[in-house]
Amino acid sequence: MAYRPTERTEARRIAARERVVAAARELIAAGGYRAASVAAVARRAGVATGSVYRHFPSKADLLVEVFRRASQREVDAVAAALAEGGVAAGVETFARRALRGRRLAWALLAEPVDPAVEAERLAFRRAFRDAFAAALPAHVADRELAAAALVGAVGEALVGPVSPTGAGHDEDALVAALVAFALRALSQEEPVPC
Repeated sequence: MAYRPTERTEARRIAARERVVAAARELIAAGGYRAASVAAVARRAGVATGSVYRHFPSKADLLVEVFRRASQREVDAVAAALAEGGVAAGVETFARRALRGRRLAWALLAEPVDPAVEAERLAFRRAFRDAFAAALPAHVADRELAAAALVGAVGEALVGPVSPTGAGHDEDALVAALVAFALRALSQEEPVPC
C-alpha cells in the first residue's frame, strides 16, 4: 500500500517549505544571493541542509521561488498604486519601495544571478510593463513600448542608488526626478528636434 500523507504531515511539510523560503528571502534581503547558501538557509529555517533539497531540487529552484514571490509583491504594490493614482503614483511606489529595501531591490533588479533567476527577472519586467501599460494615458499610441521604456528607465535609474555601494542619494529628490521624468516622457508635447 502506498503511503498517503495525512493532513497533519502535509501541513508540517508546507510549513517547513515556507520557513525555507522565508529564510532564503531574509538572507537575500540582508546580503544578496551570495548570502543565501543552502547551508545558511537551512540554519536560518531551522532544518537540515538535506531538507532544503527535499523541497527544492536545486539552489536555483529555491532562488527562483524567492524571486517570484518577492517580485510579485512588488508588482502587486505598483499595480495598486497605478490603479489608485496613475503613472506618478506607480513610479513613486516603485522607487520608494526599492529605496526602502535597497539590498532586496538590488537582488531583484540587477545583482548577477543564476540563468533560471534571470529568466524570472525578464518575466517580471514584462509584468511591470503590463501594469504600467494599463495605466498609461489614452494618447499614448504604443502603450506596451512606452511602458517597457518607462519601466526600464526607472529601474536603471535605481540600480546605482540601491547597489551595495550606492549611498548618499537624496531619496525625495530622486523620487521627484523620476516622477517628473515619467510624466514628461508621457506628455503630448512634440519632442524638440536635435
